[in-house]
Amino acid sequence: MKHPIYTANYIKSGILPDKAKTAYWIEEFFQWFFCIGPQYADYNFFITKEKELEDLLKQLLHLSGLAEDKIEPLQLELHNKSVVLHKKLEDDLKAIFEFDPAAKSRSEVLVSYPGFFAITVYRIAHELWINNVPVLPRMLSEYVHGKTGIDIHPGATIGERFFIDHGTGIVVGETSVIGNDVKMYQGVTLGALSVSKAEAEIKRHPTIGNDVTIYANATILGGKTAIGDGCVIGGNVWITNSVPENSLVYHKSVASVRSREVFPEPLNFVI
Repeated sequence: MKHPIYTANYIKSGILPDKAKTAYWIEEFFQWFFCIGPQYADYNFFITKEKELEDLLKQLLHLSGLAEDKIEPLQLELHNKSVVLHKKLEDDLKAIFEFDPAAKSRSEVLVSYPGFFAITVYRIAHELWINNVPVLPRMLSEYVHGKTGIDIHPGATIGERFFIDHGTGIVVGETSVIGNDVKMYQGVTLGALSVSKAEAEIKRHPTIGNDVTIYANATILGGKTAIGDGCVIGGNVWITNSVPENSLVYHKSVASVRSREVFPEPLNFVI
């Protein structure tokens, strides 16, 4: 009896892109794209690495199942877009550096901030997504999810100068739309009110306007939910309805502080 992986569904496109090679490609692309390391002072090394990455991407696109006649035009389009993409990512980096008081230098953000790495991988995966590349965009997003704890679907639409601080636990769903100059902290969820398969093709996730700040652990749900420009969304809020522009939304909680002296010490048992 044949093993179940040996079916037409698995082998028709050369199986699937290799996860290890996909991880290697995005890590090396990141280093090459921002010329991280003294080896990039050598122009010949830069060109050699570019050719290596182009060849590997071609293999990954083939294994993803993208039609052969679309691979070369796509690679040419990505090459032509590289300057615009680099500029957009430099603006993302600058936003993080300017708004995070803990950031000491551009280089520190570039090599050690998980939020910037997640944004970079998202912008690359998004280009593949909008060009209808199967599988590979999701593999890239899941790689960065596992590495940083930040889960951004490549189908989401994100504007310029996006700032993620800390980032762990952030979830941005497929049909989310995020405007320019948005700041987002750890644990934020832009999710759907319904996970019905029948609604897969409709807008299920919220729209975030320009110049919005969303603090830690806020949850914003629903495809009809829109957060207006200039809003500040406080930590731990739960939103399922639209919010007018320039609004402040916050969670009100009560914390009681009492002196320990009014309570007897608890008994301790050692067994």
